[in-house]
Amino acid sequence: MDKSNTISVFNKYLYPMGEGVLIKMTEQLELDKYVKKFKIIPFVKLFTYAQLKRITSLTDISFELNKDSKLQKEIGLKSISKSQLSRKLSDISPSIFEAVLRHLIQQVRQIYGVGKGNQKLRKLHLIDSSTITLSLKEHPWAPKNRFTSGIKLHTRVVFHDDVTYLDDLIITPARPSDVAQLDALLVNIPGTFHVFDRGYFDFKKFDRLCSEGIRFATRIKENTVVEVVEEVPVPKNSSILREAVVFLGKMKHPLRLIETVDSEGKQIQIIINDAKIPAEEVSAIYRDRWKIELFYKWMKQHTVLKTMYGKSQNAVHNQVYMAMISFCLTLLLQADSGFKGTLLVLKKHIEKFVLNTYPEFKKELFKPPSRSSAGRKRYDHEQVFKEIVMGVEAGEFRNN
Repeated sequence: MDKSNTISVFNKYLYPMGEGVLIKMTEQLELDKYVKKFKIIPFVKLFTYAQLKRITSLTDISFELNKDSKLQKEIGLKSISKSQLSRKLSDISPSIFEAVLRHLIQQVRQIYGVGKGNQKLRKLHLIDSSTITLSLKEHPWAPKNRFTSGIKLHTRVVFHDDVTYLDDLIITPARPSDVAQLDALLVNIPGTFHVFDRGYFDFKKFDRLCSEGIRFATRIKENTVVEVVEEVPVPKNSSILREAVVFLGKMKHPLRLIETVDSEGKQIQIIINDAKIPAEEVSAIYRDRWKIELFYKWMKQHTVLKTMYGKSQNAVHNQVYMAMISFCLTLLLQADSGFKGTLLVLKKHIEKFVLNTYPEFKKELFKPPSRSSAGRKRYDHEQVFKEIVMGVEAGEFRNN
């Protein structure tokens, strides 16, 4: 029988990770040297499955494996206890999962154009951080303040053609400032454009970026000293309120200052060190910065990031890397399947059919909606609209 007709969705999902790559890493680091049962390959498979299915506790992971013979066959493990999961999660160095993540990121780059010389893809790099709050009692190694602990996910994501993907990740305790990680997240590649928020505001770094030809845009702080060199005429009926050439603080290099409004209608001031990009495009580029906020929101809602499996630093870092690995694997399966819908719809299908065969999964994924269900949805929408109109006419929705 053709293997392509019997391969499971889970097996297909894991394929880009490269079992051979994992085996080589394991041999080099001698991670399985004295291990008899719970080796690296089953560990990675099981925790990837847990991320995919959003299983939030080690007890539930153990229960899921122990009761499901199909899953046991996929993982290559018949049973496991909560204590074994906990020990393994804390014992393994996060370096192996960081390496796997970078291996997957490289594949995503190649599929979405970087490896094919598509310079447009590399133009917009979004940089930001997100804090995951932890219990100070259970995670004393990452104190945030007197009451809580936390870690920061410093990330660089690429946004292009409605695709947002992780391009770099640095995990630190929550207390250090964002700007300390900026240098590590910048890349000096022709065509690259960086966008970040005011947490990375630093005059010396801005001067250095100008000297090195690294393009960036960010917002200025309210108390920033601005010296205007020249006011630039702004076309009538433009969304740009003002443009000027300025010096900030004690900077040696001039910057462009562009005043516009954000998506909520609030006036904002953007600085940029590129003289060629039209002001309207600068405004649009900065609005796209919110794609990284949507990325964080997606990760926290659809992977296991807000509830930690373990208390040690290794356990927490390993869990974060596995969540990011799961995101990359989902994005890679989207490319492989040719699915044009949202990543969330794809993920829900993967969750539902994860132990089915891949052809069955694709059949369901591309199944057109039935006429009856489409008609029912249309009727419900119209009915809700009628009820709202009737409510407005009756004065039920007027402000007091």
